[in-house]
Amino acid sequence: MDPTALPFDADTMLAGLFAWVNCESPTWDTAAVNRMMDLAARALAVAGGRIERIPGRMGFGDCVRARFPHRHADAPGILVMGHLDTVHPVGTLARLPARRDGAHAWGPGILDMKGGNYLALEAIVQLARAGIVPNLPITVLFTSDEEVGSPSTRDLIEAEAARHRYVLIPEPARMDGSAHGGVVTGRYAIARFNLEATGRPSHAGARLAEGRSAIREMARQVLAIEDMTTPDCTFSVGVIRGGEWVNCVPSACTAEALSMAKRQSDLDAAVAQMGALAAASNEVSFRATPGVTRPVWEAEARGMALYERARAVAGRMEMDLGHQSAGGGSDGNFTGAMGVATLDGLGVLGAGAHTLDEHIVVDSLARRGRLFAGLLAGLD
Repeated sequence: MDPTALPFDADTMLAGLFAWVNCESPTWDTAAVNRMMDLAARALAVAGGRIERIPGRMGFGDCVRARFPHRHADAPGILVMGHLDTVHPVGTLARLPARRDGAHAWGPGILDMKGGNYLALEAIVQLARAGIVPNLPITVLFTSDEEVGSPSTRDLIEAEAARHRYVLIPEPARMDGSAHGGVVTGRYAIARFNLEATGRPSHAGARLAEGRSAIREMARQVLAIEDMTTPDCTFSVGVIRGGEWVNCVPSACTAEALSMAKRQSDLDAAVAQMGALAAASNEVSFRATPGVTRPVWEAEARGMALYERARAVAGRMEMDLGHQSAGGGSDGNFTGAMGVATLDGLGVLGAGAHTLDEHIVVDSLARRGRLFAGLLAGLD
C-alpha cells in the first residue's frame, strides 16, 4: 500500500491534538513541560516505542526519546525531532482556547509545534497499522527548551543526530504562496544577548537630579540596537526589566536582545557591533553579553537530496512542495550545520505562531501526515 494513501483523518487527529494543546507547556515552567512530556511519552509508548525519559537540567523540563522496534535497530536511521515547550504562559488558554471554526483551529502551541509533532507520531502509527515497515529504524526525540535557544539540550540533540542518517523536523510548514506549503532546507543564524545598564539611585521626588537612570540608558540603547537592522541582519529587543519603586531613580535595568543573520559572517559582525556599544556617559554603564547562539545551516547536497525525496513523495500526492532557507531558528540549525541530512518545516500549515492568533489549517494535519508517512517509509 502506498503510504500516501493511508487513512489519515484530520478530524480525529485534531481531537487528539487538542489534548496536547490543552496541556500548556511554557519553557520556563518545568512542571508544566513535564506534564506535557507525560502525555507524549504515553502516546509514544502506545504507538510501540521504547521510552526513555531524560532528566532536564539548568532548570528546564525533561526530554523524551522513543526508539521504535526494527530489524536493523542499531543501524543509523531516521531521527524525528521536535520541541514540546511553547512561548505561551500558563493561563493563555483563557484568551486563546483550543477551538475549531471551520477550516481552522486555534490554541497555544498548536502550530509551533505541537501540531507537527502530533502528525509525525500519527504517521508512525498509521504505518504500523498498515503493516508497512520502514527501511530504516525510527527514533523520536521531544525536547523541552527550544523556544529559548536549546541551552540545555543542544548536546543531546547533536549526539542523537550523529547516530542517524536523516533528521526530520515537523516545525510549521512554510507559507510560500502554494496551497500546501513548503519545507525548510536551511536556516539563518541566531544570537541572543543579555543587556545590562547600571545607573545611580536617588529619591525620584526629593533628589531626582542626583540620580542617573538605568532605564533611561537602556531605552537609549534599545533604539540604537534596533536601528542597526539591515536586510541581512536584524536586531530586536524583546524583554526589559528595571526599577522597583516609582519614587526611586532605577540603578539597574536588564534586557534581552535577538539578532538573526543570513550568513555566519553577518552574525559575527552583529556580535562585534553589540560588543562595541557604549554608555552615554561615564556616570552610567552598559554591557551586552552574548548568550545562546544557533549556527547558520546552509543548504547542502545531502539535505537537498533529502528534499528531493520528499518532493517526489509530494508529487505522488499532487502537491507542489517548495523549499527555502528561513529565519526563526530551530534545532535544525544544529543538525544541519553538523552535515547530517536534515529537512525542516515538515509540520502543519498555519499562521500566527507566538501570538494570540496562533492557528492551523485543519486539513493539513492529514495531508502533511501522509507526506511524513511517505517519507518515513521510503528513506533508505
